[in-house]
Amino acid sequence: MNKILRWSIVAALAGFLFGFDTVVISGADKKLQLLWGSSDAFHGSVVMAMALWGTVVGALFGGIPTNKLGRKNTLIIIGLFYVVSAIGSSLVNDPWSFAFFRFLGGLGVGASTIAAPAYVSEIAPAKNRGRLVALYQFNIVLGILIAFLSNYLLRNIGENAWRWMIGIEAFPAIIYTLLVFYVPKSPRWLISKNKISEAKEVLEIINPNENIDEVLAEIKAENERELPGETIFMKKYRFPLILAFFIAFFNQLSGINAFLYYAPRIFEEAGLGESTALLSSIGIGVTNLIFTLLGVSLIDKLGRKTLMYIGSVGYIISLGLVSTAFFLGWQGMAVPIFLFLFIASHAIGQGAVIWVFISEIFPNHLRASGQSFGSSTHWVLAAIIPSLVPMLFSTIGAGVVFLIFTIMMVFQLLFVFYVMPETKGVSLEELSKKLIKQ
Repeated sequence: MNKILRWSIVAALAGFLFGFDTVVISGADKKLQLLWGSSDAFHGSVVMAMALWGTVVGALFGGIPTNKLGRKNTLIIIGLFYVVSAIGSSLVNDPWSFAFFRFLGGLGVGASTIAAPAYVSEIAPAKNRGRLVALYQFNIVLGILIAFLSNYLLRNIGENAWRWMIGIEAFPAIIYTLLVFYVPKSPRWLISKNKISEAKEVLEIINPNENIDEVLAEIKAENERELPGETIFMKKYRFPLILAFFIAFFNQLSGINAFLYYAPRIFEEAGLGESTALLSSIGIGVTNLIFTLLGVSLIDKLGRKTLMYIGSVGYIISLGLVSTAFFLGWQGMAVPIFLFLFIASHAIGQGAVIWVFISEIFPNHLRASGQSFGSSTHWVLAAIIPSLVPMLFSTIGAGVVFLIFTIMMVFQLLFVFYVMPETKGVSLEELSKKLIKQ
């Protein structure tokens, strides 16, 4: 188990870089706009958003190298993208070059949401799979917190502080890339490429107490059901496709990314001062980390559905209260407290479950494509919803926006109750048989 844990942590470090990369830009935001004299529109849609568009492209097409080159090689390429992006964007002197290097980092983020969960789900024993894949989410949250902290510590080191804030990511990126060279290739990917003896060696480490020939036969049988030219959009894969779409759809319709990007602005809207608002953002990071850790530790004990129930109820209560606070004009700590409850509900539910669940529900030969579909749905919505938030706040008001998010979470609760299957403790091959309509 120790080796599997080590390999899972290495793959999950792609998540740490994802979290760090996503948030680190917030520290340089105003400084860069001032430095390059960009208009609000250009600064928002090019300088700040380019990494996000890179993420969307990486999520749309990341399934291709994950299938063709394999999970491990794709993780190495992702690491190189992070390194080049961090060094490049910290050395440039104009907004277009900056946007280009940020776009490269975004490609790494998008592809990592496919390759890392797919890799870990394929090396993990069924009984620990949830916990090991959820390490990816834990690392995302840790990366976010460390980026907030790093920005805070580097903020006063002179006029080039922004270069250090962004460039420092190269250090963890180089370490991660070197570590990936030492993990084995995914046994299920190796079998799909007919590299049986290599796959056998890895399977013997993963399943020391099982008959390896039986495990091999089960994976091979699963692969043999594959027909040439199959895609995830065929009728028999409709159920896993619907599951992947809705878990990603509801993830974003909770308003989570909109909230993470605009936390200080939301706190200021609720009547807190600027410094309190920034401090509250670090508090959000800590809350997120603690409850993600709780979710990771419970996911294989309670199962995915139970965590989604807890998260959904927490969402409905907290978002409903935030909405009420804006409608009735409650001041002071009311909104921050409700939003902390919201973050806790997200972390223990959707946060811990989404990448685990999407990586489990597709058959081996279509896992990367299915992961790519779920991930793309997530990222397209993560690009659209936050970009609408400032406009929606000024037109329909924060109260209505949070009310819409609340109603969406009632629908999520119904989805969990009526549609979502439990995947805890079941082998990937067994799940395939259950979820695919032959």
